[in-house]
Amino acid sequence: MKKTLISLALAASAFAGATNAADKLVVAASPVPHAEILEHIKPALAKQGVDLEVKVFTDYVQPNVQLAEKRVDANFFQHKPYLDEFNKNKKTNLVPVVAVHVEPFGAYSQKVKSAAQLPDGATVAIPNDPSNGARALLLLQNNGLIKLKDPSNLLATSRDVVSNPKHLKFRELEAATLPRVLGQVDLALINTNYALEAKLNPTKDALFIEGKQSPYANLLVARPDNKNSPAMQKLAKELNSADVKNFLATKYKGAIVPAF
Repeated sequence: MKKTLISLALAASAFAGATNAADKLVVAASPVPHAEILEHIKPALAKQGVDLEVKVFTDYVQPNVQLAEKRVDANFFQHKPYLDEFNKNKKTNLVPVVAVHVEPFGAYSQKVKSAAQLPDGATVAIPNDPSNGARALLLLQNNGLIKLKDPSNLLATSRDVVSNPKHLKFRELEAATLPRVLGQVDLALINTNYALEAKLNPTKDALFIEGKQSPYANLLVARPDNKNSPAMQKLAKELNSADVKNFLATKYKGAIVPAF
């Protein structure tokens, strides 16, 4: 009888361990604001039986690579144009789960106070990945500095510039390095997560910035095999909660806006 009880206890313990393991989610995220948002909702998920582990990355490649290789369960750092381009180039099949927030993309300068003050031949630094490079060019176009062949092309490159009255010179650099070269160029187009990490305030420091209608909502991304798992859906629900909406408004004060 004693042996039977011990066996039952061990079986119950093993079952509980398996349940806990099944409800653990490892999510790759950029430090700001993605990891901060995930850390904020950890307690709410824990109450629902989901153990959330956040792995922080400072680049835009490894979070997708590790998700495709099943080393993490999901990631939270990218918008759909970037995801689509990554899937196409890397032959992956990563899928959006839910849109969470928009980081209005901004133009920053330490040398001029407005776009009108940019000198002829000014050097403009933009991200070197296709989707964010195009996003930078579209923002420049929307502020009257250039014209593109197709004004709505989300994958435009500098070769698509058909009018450049100020003869701007483009430097294409890794997105994470752009805040560090701000003093070396006339203008830099910087993703808001990297601007915030560099202690720039997008609502105050940007010469111009995207509106809230931006198509570049940041996504929770998973794989087809785990997109609809109960734990993933609980995470998605929390990321689209009133609590997160309030957290964004309180902590980022307009620099990050909800996409839900």
